[in-house]
Amino acid sequence: MGKDKLRRFEEFKSYENCYDFPYHLKGKWHTEVFKNNNPIVLELGCGKGEYTVALSEAFPEKNFIGIDLKSNRMWVGARKALAEGRKNVAFIRMIIEKLEEHFEAGEVSEIWITFPDPFPKDRHDKHRLTHTRFLKIYQEVIAPNGLIRFKTDDDGLFEYTCELFAQLGIEPEFIDRDVHQSALVEPYIKNIRTHYENLFSAKGRKIKYMEFRLTHQLVGPSKA
Repeated sequence: MGKDKLRRFEEFKSYENCYDFPYHLKGKWHTEVFKNNNPIVLELGCGKGEYTVALSEAFPEKNFIGIDLKSNRMWVGARKALAEGRKNVAFIRMIIEKLEEHFEAGEVSEIWITFPDPFPKDRHDKHRLTHTRFLKIYQEVIAPNGLIRFKTDDDGLFEYTCELFAQLGIEPEFIDRDVHQSALVEPYIKNIRTHYENLFSAKGRKIKYMEFRLTHQLVGPSKA
């Protein structure tokens, strides 16, 4: 492992806006971390945290938490947030499957899923962040009627998600299959871009976006 990566690991642990598997903060994010009652928004698989930090600037009335397993990546966003004095940003190193061990029921108001690994092989579909098992995990922590936003460049993952939702009885509130050419999406959805989004767009890939809510108890299809 490179010295630079090791340095980032150690610095991440020392930053006041970073947390490493913080089970002790379950149910206490408002009182002990943000010290306000503003809505909490999660970005899952946040990578370098570009979205987390940019959203915190666009919506200062909300609290944003970037979640990933690789702290050396999140170090980038955490460092930027500290340098800019942003108090409504935090980063957590953790496994997404353990969300309910870090957040109380209803503690989260909104979730962003930005450019997740598509896991293109069918046998790996349970690892996709829009798979039924993950949707059930989100239901454990998100407030009733809480909004979930999904953004990807991957055609296969997007169509898989649409087909799965039809089976599950989830009706997306909004779908756009070409965000950057659309007049219907909010400007910040176009203008806030991750590193990978810029790479994908440069290659001519269309960026797809969806908004949905989990309003009923989920019962997965036979393959879920």
